[in-house]
Amino acid sequence: MNSERLSTRLATVAKYVPIGSKIADIGSDHAYLPCYLAKNNGITFAVAGEVADGPYQSAKGNVQSEGLTEMISVRMGNGLEVIENEEVDCITIAGMGGALITSILENGKNKLNSVKRLILQPNISAISIREWLLENNWELIDEEIITEDGKIYEILVAEKGNPNKPYGENMEMGLLFGPFLMEKKGDAFKQKWTMERNNWQRIYEALKGASETGETIEKRHELLNKLKLVEEVLENEES
Repeated sequence: MNSERLSTRLATVAKYVPIGSKIADIGSDHAYLPCYLAKNNGITFAVAGEVADGPYQSAKGNVQSEGLTEMISVRMGNGLEVIENEEVDCITIAGMGGALITSILENGKNKLNSVKRLILQPNISAISIREWLLENNWELIDEEIITEDGKIYEILVAEKGNPNKPYGENMEMGLLFGPFLMEKKGDAFKQKWTMERNNWQRIYEALKGASETGETIEKRHELLNKLKLVEEVLENEES
């Protein structure tokens, strides 16, 4: 992977960046995504943010070698502290856990006033992001689920709007599985939730032999509910 040819994961993120955007790529690593967007997607400005010195230096070197220092500003800092107010209108955060992504958004809320679109790719716990979007008046407008190198990734796209709109009547299922992903029901979706179901089933069976504490009873109840939901969504997928 380089700034000419992105991984499938980052290429999927890239396709949701509007032409002419001013973006902040948080956790930019080698700055491959902003470099690619600068050369191919017509963005007008980018901030490549990194919290660790190694990736920061790598991103800086790549931007310089691509001749993009006037368009891409590489900055070292934590989360959204690398951007100024009103500086960007699109934020991408990819390759982190869902809980970490939501903490970055929560801690940088004051930087989101001018932002029109969020493109978020959690490695785990996409539900954390959907819940944060719902609570903060961001409307989920699209989702994708893909496989690459044996791993499954979800990409969530949100804009300011009606946060309840995509969920309809079944909020619980929508938050867990993704309202758009439930509609599309591709192979990656079925693969992910079949694996999750099997894992939950194993945990549930293991808990059957555990002592009857309030915690284990609550955990079993939670797992049973998840198993019921996943069976329903997979049955619908097969029908």
